[in-house]
Amino acid sequence: MTVRRPAARRLLALPLLGLLLTGCGIRATQVPTDFGAAPSRVPCSLAGPDLATQSAQGVPVQVFLLCGASLVAVDRTVRVPEGTPDARRQVLVAQGLLDQLAASPSAAERSAGYTTYVPGGVTVRGPAPGEPEDALHLSTAPSRLTSYALAQLVCTLSDSAATEGDGSVVLGGPGTGALRRYACTDDLRDRPGNTVPPSSEVEGG
Repeated sequence: MTVRRPAARRLLALPLLGLLLTGCGIRATQVPTDFGAAPSRVPCSLAGPDLATQSAQGVPVQVFLLCGASLVAVDRTVRVPEGTPDARRQVLVAQGLLDQLAASPSAAERSAGYTTYVPGGVTVRGPAPGEPEDALHLSTAPSRLTSYALAQLVCTLSDSAATEGDGSVVLGGPGTGALRRYACTDDLRDRPGNTVPPSSEVEGG
């Protein structure tokens, strides 16, 4: 059977076209995927336990640092002597948490984008007579803290051994003014710069 000449020409042209495409480096089914090196670290993601913050023996706690536009919990420890009475233990834990919040984040945390707005030197004391037993007085009035710092304090203290662990904390200033119960909410953790912690006045404060 004789192959017609036009069909034969087309058959001969196919291998030649394939050679030309190969020679030009064109591959119809390959999609370029080289968009540069991958990021070395995902923001707000730590590679593993921070040994610098866990080397000290103490009560394991969590504090909220700012990363990106949200609050993120990180592990810490607070020193509390054995046999400390509960009332004193509450204040020691609260002070330890404040100190941890005011401390500069570790090198690994800074590399991942963590920071803190809680100022150094803030101290805490327990309730005055007649006040709720879980009340905490700060040496700086809560209203004088930045929105970020107050959000960090509220969310850190509200679910710790310094409070009843119900998602809220009773805070007051250095004097004997009104106490307020602040709550840590999802909105506060997600948008600490734009959200005011929900609060209500505490009777007896």
